[in-house]
Amino acid sequence: QVQLVESGGGLVQSGGSLRLSCAASGSIFGRNVMAWYRQAPGKQRELVASITTGGMTNYAYSVKGRSTISRDNAKNTVYLQMNSLKPEDTAVYYCNIDLYRSMYWGQGTQVTVSS
Repeated sequence: QVQLVESGGGLVQSGGSLRLSCAASGSIFGRNVMAWYRQAPGKQRELVASITTGGMTNYAYSVKGRSTISRDNAKNTVYLQMNSLKPEDTAVYYCNIDLYRSMYWGQGTQVTVSS
């Protein structure tokens, strides 16, 4: 079993920055992919960014150039630095870990960007 605990969400003005953190604990062995997803009201959950154990990253077009995903493998922690935030970035952000044999989700953290 794996637990994911997110932190760092909140209310920020348009143009501001936030840094999300997600710490994973439990039965984590070998390679994996950690990622951030988000879900806005009335919309489907979408991938924001992902990063492999080896550091390969992938970003949604909507956040490319404004966000940076990173991880600390020793701490099983993933971070999402978001800059130049826009009102359309408002959503619940979920941390995810894909262990290739199973997948786990965090409880979500609210990010609200005011205009």
